[in-house]
Amino acid sequence: MAAYLMERAHDPLWARSSGLRVALFSGNYDCVRDGANQALNRLVGHLLHEEGAAVRVYSPVASEPAFNSVGDVVPVRSLAIPGRDEYRVALGVPAKIKRDIRAFAPDIVHLSAPDWLGWSAQRFARELGVPVVSSLHTRFETYLDYYGLRWLRGPAERYLGRFYGGCDHVLAPTEAIAGDFRQSGLDGRVSVWGRGVDHDQFNPRWRSTAWRREWGYAPDEVVPLFFGRLVREKGIGLFADVIRGMRERGYRLRPVIVGEGPARDWFADQLPDAQFLGHLTGERLGTAIASADILINPSVTEAFGNVNLEAMASGIPIISARVDSATALIEHDISGILVQPDDVTSYVDALERLVLSRSARVALGTAASRRALAYDWHGQLSSVAKVYAACLDRKRRSSGVCVRPSLAGAA
Repeated sequence: MAAYLMERAHDPLWARSSGLRVALFSGNYDCVRDGANQALNRLVGHLLHEEGAAVRVYSPVASEPAFNSVGDVVPVRSLAIPGRDEYRVALGVPAKIKRDIRAFAPDIVHLSAPDWLGWSAQRFARELGVPVVSSLHTRFETYLDYYGLRWLRGPAERYLGRFYGGCDHVLAPTEAIAGDFRQSGLDGRVSVWGRGVDHDQFNPRWRSTAWRREWGYAPDEVVPLFFGRLVREKGIGLFADVIRGMRERGYRLRPVIVGEGPARDWFADQLPDAQFLGHLTGERLGTAIASADILINPSVTEAFGNVNLEAMASGIPIISARVDSATALIEHDISGILVQPDDVTSYVDALERLVLSRSARVALGTAASRRALAYDWHGQLSSVAKVYAACLDRKRRSSGVCVRPSLAGAA
């Protein structure tokens, strides 16, 4: 370990570089367009352009990426998950990738998923004596309930505890999750890396009567919104149940569905008169979100809740499952409504209340948009660079070898 650090200190490549070097390991950096990958791509862009760092991303890749990713991506051998081929599982860190990592000579290894690749990269970083930072993006243990594997939850949680416990620092998406890590013994090694929102893209000014007219909605018609990937673990079944519950009470609601995913056909069968808009970007996305009236978010698998934040910034009220990711953003009955997860009646009651009261919708939406102003990407991304700097300082003090390069903005 010490020998590796000394070699790095005198390596010609290192001598020519004055910036931080980060090796980022991702389960699917550009295979799937989701909140986790969008955050990681923003982080890489920030490190490259704002911090002057060198970043190398190690990840499975798809034959057709879901989007144009940021940075230098090194493909890692992987297999598609049966039945969910948009996701891939890397087969650890093979010798070829280890040689590439050694040549890159990272100062920090950043793990974004507790998968086989992340576990193997963690072990290899320990061999090299490089600090390991991990960020939590998804509550993977909650997925098991949606696929008939609840009996695996205990072993999964024990594995996750060992994985995160083996890191030098853990970046939790909310203070509540950070508190859980601290209670598990990571006190002093955990901090919050929240998310930002693009206030130009998600803004009440994008609300459009023309958009509503185009999709056949009357000016006074209340439009419920589902926004996210169309997969079972996002709560699409509960969303459909809520809409059916409202119809049983006599309300004719025609939801707007923004997003794409393998469960689209199933979802469309449940809600045959909903408007499925597919995946949207840019101004089209901002207009669709701001032009709806109420976001219903029944997902309990979110680690942060980007969808909630983007809807808040767009000025529309939210009915969300009361989970850590939602309570970190939403103050109940002030900037949104929080309900008991899986309780369809609670969702229906909350939705009926907002359908009947335009003033309540306006009040909640206005408060939500004000609350969202506190979230900006630059501040959140800079906080990650500061964690890197702190880890390097600890490594320098413990090893006696100067391993910290200059790091712009991490003072």
